[in-house]
Amino acid sequence: MKIVKLEIFLAAIKYSNLLAQRVIWLRKKVRTKNKGIEVLASEEKKRDPNNPCLFCTDPQGVSLDGELAYSARDTYGVSPGHTLVIPKRHVASFFELTPEEVAACMELINEEKKLIDDEFKPDGYNIGVNIGPVAGQSILHVHIHIIPRYKGDVENPQGGVRHVIPKKAHYKR
Repeated sequence: MKIVKLEIFLAAIKYSNLLAQRVIWLRKKVRTKNKGIEVLASEEKKRDPNNPCLFCTDPQGVSLDGELAYSARDTYGVSPGHTLVIPKRHVASFFELTPEEVAACMELINEEKKLIDDEFKPDGYNIGVNIGPVAGQSILHVHIHIIPRYKGDVENPQGGVRHVIPKKAHYKR
C-alpha cells in the first residue's frame, strides 16, 4: 500500500513540475499591459516567410510531390483537409506560370481531391489563389488553396468565394 501511495505521490510531483514548466513558458509568452493582457506569439523575431521563401526552402507536410509542383496541408488551414498546391519554380503570380506548370497544378488538385474525399469526406470545395498582397497573398510564391467545405461550416454559403469582399457576397437572383 505504501509503494502505491509513493508512486502516486511521485506521479503528482512529476505532473506539477510539468505544470510549473508550462506556467514559466506561458509567462514568457504573456506580457501585462495597463488594463489587459497581450498574448505574444513569440518573443523571438518572427521568421519572414518570404526571405528566404518558405515554399522553396522549407516545404512542410508534403502530401504529393510531382516534377513541377507539390502539395501540402495548409499550416493555417481554415477547414479539415485544407491543402496547398505549390509550383516548384518560384514565381509570385499564378499568371506567371507556364502552361505545363498550370497543368501540373491541376493534376495535383484532382489527386488531392481524391485524398481529401477519402480522409475527410467534405460536402463541397472552394479552390482559390490570392495574387498580390492586396488580394491577401502573404507568401509571395504562387500557391493554390484547396478548401474542403462542410455543411453548416458557415451560416449562409451563398456567394462562396465572393465573401472575400463581404458586402458583395450575398446577392439575390
